[in-house]
Amino acid sequence: MKFKKVCVLGLGYIGLPTASTLATHGLQVVGVDVNPQIVQGLQNGKLHLYEPGLRTLVQAALRSGNLVVQDTPEPADAFIIAVQTPFLEDKRADLRFVRAASEAIVPYLQRGNLVILESTSPPLTTRQVVAPILERSGLKAGRDFYLVYSPERVLPGQILRELIENARVVGGIDRASAEAARDLYATFVRGDIVLTDCTTAEMVKLMENTFRDVNIALANEFARLADRLGIDVWEAIALANRHPRVNILRPGPGVGGHCISVDPWFLVEVAPDLTRLIRAAREVNDSQPDFVVEWMERTLGRLEGRRVAVLGLAYKPDVDDLRESPAIEVALRLVQAGAQVRAFEPFKPEAQIPAVPTVTALADALQDAEILLLLVGHTRLRELNPEEVRTQTSARLVFDAVNGWDQTQWQKAGFQVWRLGVGRGDV
Repeated sequence: MKFKKVCVLGLGYIGLPTASTLATHGLQVVGVDVNPQIVQGLQNGKLHLYEPGLRTLVQAALRSGNLVVQDTPEPADAFIIAVQTPFLEDKRADLRFVRAASEAIVPYLQRGNLVILESTSPPLTTRQVVAPILERSGLKAGRDFYLVYSPERVLPGQILRELIENARVVGGIDRASAEAARDLYATFVRGDIVLTDCTTAEMVKLMENTFRDVNIALANEFARLADRLGIDVWEAIALANRHPRVNILRPGPGVGGHCISVDPWFLVEVAPDLTRLIRAAREVNDSQPDFVVEWMERTLGRLEGRRVAVLGLAYKPDVDDLRESPAIEVALRLVQAGAQVRAFEPFKPEAQIPAVPTVTALADALQDAEILLLLVGHTRLRELNPEEVRTQTSARLVFDAVNGWDQTQWQKAGFQVWRLGVGRGDV
């Protein structure tokens, strides 16, 4: 099947790279977002998010004339829905953006069009939510138009490479739909394009992220055990991982981002009676910020009035994404405990976090601090020279929640160092 024009709804971390990639591969692309600041910024060549190489790609797509950014869809051969799917307070998926995008397509849907949902969604969303909305057009999914679910499977910080090189799972409402989407993705995807049904494709994405979430929960419980037993969890994990069939992930202050910390709840939502392990893992990881604060309080005796430089607010290293970040949760709990917090995020220095005082420069965070807390293993933060840091702050107490700093080097520079998961043996 041949495609000339594609409409991409949602210009976030997935939609914008996808739209720009399609445009630089010769297709006419209409990028749609309902946020006027995003639309106006992109129309002027300004990006609202950080991803290595993305600025160059977007500007090339805009200069080519193949990418046009606006706030409403228009007729196209294919529509890609790449909007966010957050969850509600009760942990159920919030599908209002998926519904709104689907409704926005209806006036423009024509016979023979392809519609792809890429937004991470609970199983059966494509069949039970998107299809009925699109069929308000009078057209029937699988008969008059093609309908597909194909999850994004990329890592922030490597999106542009993985968008092209990773295997792509394409789940159609019928076989013809999957084959149509395969033809579109073949425009730029070099990895395998694997065809299945839409519900299986929805399940695959959730399984991938749930696997990681459960593994990290296990690592976090190991860290808690090590803290109590008086051993070094980082050494223990490294030794355990020498086994050829073991790969324990890293503990830390929790799990964040819009995928791993959210997707498992979509499985709990559809079958709460069958997902006890998944729920337990989510609860462990969601409670890890509390454990970090309790660990600090147990070590220091009190937190009230203590001046803490919080280093890192993103959900993972070397990205600017603050969504569902456990580092922010730790900072909030420190404030609630009475600590005087100054937080610094090098990838988004202008970030404003409700109730968390932030600064735009590392020096401002270090100044007057008495405690340094490393919450995100950004390369820039991990490579700090402790001798230089010593001249910039009166702090001599270091808490490393991600095993990012060499304990020996920091101790030689005159700091007392505590690392998460390295215990004193309080059994």
